Amino acid sequence: MPHQLKYKRLSRTDGHRKALLRNLATSFFKHEKIETTSTKAKEIVRVAERLISTAMPGDLAARRRIAEFLTEPAVVKKLVEQIAPALKGRSGGFTRITKSRVRPGDAAELSIVELVK
Repeated sequence: MPHQLKYKRLSRTDGHRKALLRNLATSFFKHEKIETTSTKAKEIVRVAERLISTAMPGDLAARRRIAEFLTEPAVVKKLVEQIAPALKGRSGGFTRITKSRVRPGDAAELSIVELVK
């Protein structure tokens, strides 16, 4: 029995979970707002906060570290050139989770994750 995991497994294998988080993060920075289940929202906030902090310096090394994780080069550019400079004065708390609704099909609790401006 795995005790004190540092992340949620999300009922997926290791590779599937990493791919899910990469795709969610890419969509989040592309649209600056996504609606997903509450558990996934909590995980994507952890990833997004770390990526925004990495993007703050805006140098080539930061771009390359972010490009390893995000799946689209245009989103990397947007994160480094638009999103990170807009949040420069903050040291954390770049994102907000708002409970949205219950999905009718499976009664999953949905939340909206958005950037704090």
